[in-house]
Order: sequence, then C-alpha cells, then structure tokens
Amino acid sequence: MQANFLSQQFNASSLAENSTACPANATICDGTSCVLPEDNFNQTLSVVLSTVLTIMLALVMFSMGCNVEIKNFLGHIKRPWGIFVGFLCQFGIMPLTAFLLSLAFNVLPIQAVVVMIMGCCPGGTASNVIAYWVDGDMDLSISMTTCSTLLAMGMMPLCLFIYTKMWTDADAIVLPYDSIGLSLVALVVPVSFGIFVNHKWPSKAKIILKVGSIVGAVLIVLIAVVGGILYQGAWIISPKLWIIGTIFPAAGYSLGFFLARAAGLSWHRCRTVSLETGMQNTQLCSTIVQLSFTPEQLELMFTFPLIYSIFQLLFALLILGGYRLYRRHRVTTKTDVEKIEQKEDSKSNGKINGGFVSDEMK
Repeated sequence: MQANFLSQQFNASSLAENSTACPANATICDGTSCVLPEDNFNQTLSVVLSTVLTIMLALVMFSMGCNVEIKNFLGHIKRPWGIFVGFLCQFGIMPLTAFLLSLAFNVLPIQAVVVMIMGCCPGGTASNVIAYWVDGDMDLSISMTTCSTLLAMGMMPLCLFIYTKMWTDADAIVLPYDSIGLSLVALVVPVSFGIFVNHKWPSKAKIILKVGSIVGAVLIVLIAVVGGILYQGAWIISPKLWIIGTIFPAAGYSLGFFLARAAGLSWHRCRTVSLETGMQNTQLCSTIVQLSFTPEQLELMFTFPLIYSIFQLLFALLILGGYRLYRRHRVTTKTDVEKIEQKEDSKSNGKINGGFVSDEMK
C-alpha cells in the first residue's frame, strides 16, 4: 500500500472555516476522505530490529548447538521415540486444542482461523533456550524444533484443511513456505556450527554456551518488548481472544508434559516436550495472517499472535522459576544432581528416547 486511507468526519462549522477538511500533509483530498503519506517509522524500525534480532537469534542457536553431542543427536534421529511423541503433541494436541477453544468461546470465524493457525505452527526456537535453563534434553529439544519446522511444510496445510473448513476456505490461507524454509535454515546452520565446535573444542563450547544462554534469555524478553512497541495501537480486540491467548499456551505446556510422561519419557525429557509443545513460532503465525487477510480482517485478530507470545513466555518463566525452586529445595548437592540424572538415564536402558519402562524402573 502506498498510502493509508483515513476517513475523518468534521462538523459544518469546521468545514466553513477551512477550505479543506484534510490535514495539511494530505496528498489527495475529496470532501472528508483524505489520503495521507505512509508513515514509514514503524516499517523502518521493524526492519532494523528484525535484522538485529535475527543476528542475535543465530548466535543464540549457535551457542545452544554447543551443548549438543553428535552421538546423542544422531541417536534421537535413529530411535525417534521422543521426536514422535513431540510430533503427536505439536500437530495433534495443539491443533485440536485450538479447535476446541474456538468452539468453546464461540469466537468470530476470522478469529477462530487465527487461533487455528497458531495451533498448527511448528515449535519456536525460544523453547531451546528455556529447555537449557530447566535442565532439559537439549539434543531432543534441537531435534524436535528442527523436525517440527521441516514437517510443518506438509502438516500445516493438512491440519488447516481439516480444522478450518467450517470457518473458511483453506485455499484462502497463504502459507509462506519461503519463511518456513528460512526458519529451518536459520535453525540448522548455526546449530550445526555449534555441534561442530562442541565436538572439536568442548572446553570452549562450554564458555560459549553460558554466554549464549544469557543472551538468549535477554533476546526472549527483547522480542516481547519490541512486539509491544511495534503493535501498541492494536491491543483493542475481543476479550475472548485474550482469554484464549492465556489458556492456550498453558494447555500446551500441561498436555505436552502429561502425554510425554504417559509415553514413558524421563522427567527431563518430559520438561523438554512440554516446552516444545507450548512454545509456538509466533512470528510465522503473524506472517501467515498478514499474507492471508485484508486490513479490515486484520483489525479483528492481528494482535492474537503477540498475545500468545507474551503468555507463552510468562508461563515458561513460571515453569523455570518453579523448577529452580524445586532444585534449590530438593537437590542440594552436585552429587544428588548426578544421581538423579543417572537414574533418569537408566530408564532408557540403551534407548535414546526412553519409551515405555517397567514399574520397577520408575
């Protein structure tokens, strides 16, 4: 759009006093309809911040890769039980939850569609950072994020076709395969370099990991703040979407954890699957929404991805805080930590991704 169309109503006395009812900087004026030059401030700010955030994200994912062992990572690929459980959560639980929430709150069709798009998106990279801080399985976390992003190219169209046809034509939703591909590249390339560094220089990798984990925590907060600045004028939306945006990520975390535990995964892998399930790629959701709907429709639902992003971060921080308190009160020495980790790893009994275990091993 070259310009923003603004319609302003003026009273008769105002029109009589002024020869034009439009602002002085209007390029076209026809009665009370004005065409104003496009304000490029937000657009420029968005481009600059997106560039900075992309670079920071690449560095963070590089540092996360420094905590991944090649042997363990390949083990998850060869014995993909954990990845399969994550797949069921990502493209089974989340779309179904989105569908049920849309029905339960009886939102407008266009609003139901954006909730469904969010539910069908792959996992976000922020989950890798939080998984590190809660002592999750980083090998599983990275492999789940990578696989969900890759599988999203086929699973997103399928899930949207199944769940959204009662509200809209699935063909009306434009999936940015280029954006999904870029997300995949932005994830795989820096992580691969990180894995290589960890293999060649493990001592240096530990230092990089510590720095990157701190930068990652800052990055997550920064993304939320930037979103609030760029879209501060779009917060007036249906209260129902606020409620759904609160319940949805909490349901994703909870259901992902319980399904992983029911599948026999160890506790640190359950935490990992939980985070990978609840934390969605909200940037991808926003891109799809912008490509698929008119400005009038966007007014009703564009802010939902940002709302979800804020609450998914809030609940992730609550999970992190709760886990740290648990560690402080229940695990007091390094020896205790090592015993717990050995006990959890023994449940796998040679299987990288755990799976079902006997009662005596639990």
